[in-house]
Amino acid sequence: MQRPEAWPRPHPGEGAAAEVAAAARGGTAPGAGATEPPGLRLQEPSLYTVKAIFILDNDGQRLLAKYYDDTFPSIKEQKAFEKNVFNKTNRTDSEIAFFGGMTIVYKSSIDLFLYVVGSSQENELMLMSVLTCLFDSLNHVLRRNIEKRSLVENMDGAFLVVDEIVDGGVILENDPQQVIQKVNFRVLQSAKEQIKWSLLK
Repeated sequence: MQRPEAWPRPHPGEGAAAEVAAAARGGTAPGAGATEPPGLRLQEPSLYTVKAIFILDNDGQRLLAKYYDDTFPSIKEQKAFEKNVFNKTNRTDSEIAFFGGMTIVYKSSIDLFLYVVGSSQENELMLMSVLTCLFDSLNHVLRRNIEKRSLVENMDGAFLVVDEIVDGGVILENDPQQVIQKVNFRVLQSAKEQIKWSLLK
């Protein structure tokens, strides 16, 4: 599957910083010409597209969560956000919600709810590709049994799946076959290390 390109907004102050630096060198920042209409300057590309991934049970309780920025710096704030999102989405058939200035895509399976969160300006198709990859990869890891008990019993594998899809908010992979291949490799490497250390004891 071809990976889509991410073009979200630049971080605040990046454009201004470039202009200040260029002025200090006696030049002009790229794209900063006086004749350029405001708002038409090309924005700097960024790969940071995911703010959070979390999985809740059918009571809205957290089972797995990864946050990639400081929008919700404490666990208490994160769980309050998750509960609000759950209350807004658990009785609807839609797959996309807009809440608290964020775009949220989600999917349910038996007694689980899977969520991928991006900014309000984020590409919904990009976020949906992450959610689909997460669901399909977990479907393989959990042996086609995506439900709470199976997830809890295979939590290490679930975290490995998430880490192979997104790292620090950057989308690394949205092809579930590639994710599974990388997860299997990491599990194999871990098993080899354990055998090595057991032989050295």
